[in-house]
Amino acid sequence: MIRVVTSESVNIGHPDKTCDCIADAFLDEALRQDPFSQMAVECAIKDDKLFIYGEATTKAKIDYDQIARKVLKDIGYKNDFVIVKEISEQSPDINQAVAKKQLMANDQGMVYGYATNETKQFMPLPIMIAHKLVKRYDEFRRTTTNFFADAKSQVSVKYDGKQPKEFATILMSVSHSENLSQQQIHNIITKNVISPVLAEHSALVGKNTKIVINPSGKFTIWGSFGDSGCVGRKIVVDTYGGVGRVGGGCFSSKNATKVDRSGAYYARYVAKNIVAHGFADECEIQISYAIGLADPVSIYIECFGTNHRPISEIEKYVKNNFSFRPNDIIKELDLLKPIYQQTACYGHFGRAEFPWEKIKDFSSK
Repeated sequence: MIRVVTSESVNIGHPDKTCDCIADAFLDEALRQDPFSQMAVECAIKDDKLFIYGEATTKAKIDYDQIARKVLKDIGYKNDFVIVKEISEQSPDINQAVAKKQLMANDQGMVYGYATNETKQFMPLPIMIAHKLVKRYDEFRRTTTNFFADAKSQVSVKYDGKQPKEFATILMSVSHSENLSQQQIHNIITKNVISPVLAEHSALVGKNTKIVINPSGKFTIWGSFGDSGCVGRKIVVDTYGGVGRVGGGCFSSKNATKVDRSGAYYARYVAKNIVAHGFADECEIQISYAIGLADPVSIYIECFGTNHRPISEIEKYVKNNFSFRPNDIIKELDLLKPIYQQTACYGHFGRAEFPWEKIKDFSSK
């Protein structure tokens, strides 16, 4: 069966991603000073205004303005921003439900983890290529004054059954100065961004592969001056690019007691290990939690008919080797460290530097 799967990625200058990055910079600073910080400080951006809001229960002294301005400057904004803050401590009703003798889930909700063996990262190919394109673009645009931080990629891959066969369309929209013509933009981005990425996957570039660059015709107004943004609006970009499902919450701004984040990381960890150890070619795991309880309400494993062992054996492997309790997740994945700002762009999964991407030795009992 021939099908086409499409995924997108966005660069750090996209206002939603800018907000994710700022929020996770706040989180990292809190964890640097106080590893047990309870953080959910978000932001929203429009034009030259940044709104910072949320809850923080921490011993850390955080200069929110300084951190935000540093991130904005690194992205490429040259204007000053008006910053408005509304930050309180975590609700005592939530805190008493979570901080017991052992750590409890900080909220209810379901999370998903997914893995496939179609790439060496155990990720779907379209989202991996989409991330590579925007990361390459970001590296390139920092070497020139003619391109800016706001950019998107979109990758469509033609599959024959489960097997990727050909890139159908490679699409990029990049912000740029008035000095460049559309033909110049096309030539520069093709040479410096698209061609180097596709060279690594030349077998999938066919005569019917389409390259589309800046179909709007003009992209000179970028970032918060062209759009508004807020934390958590790119959860499909952050996860599996539309292949596999996503849970009910975003990741950025949240510390590890929030199972929206740590539970999703752990679900990916378990799914990846199932595939990496050859139990299945594809795996999706759903976990659901209730606030104030340590054990999940439910765990469901789906291998889409690709499993090489009975599901009962896979379930036994998971039970013998993994604990989905928040305390155990945080300990096993070492989630109290300030590692989160680097997750805010180019995806939370498929990147070897993160602990939830490791392959663990397992017990066969």
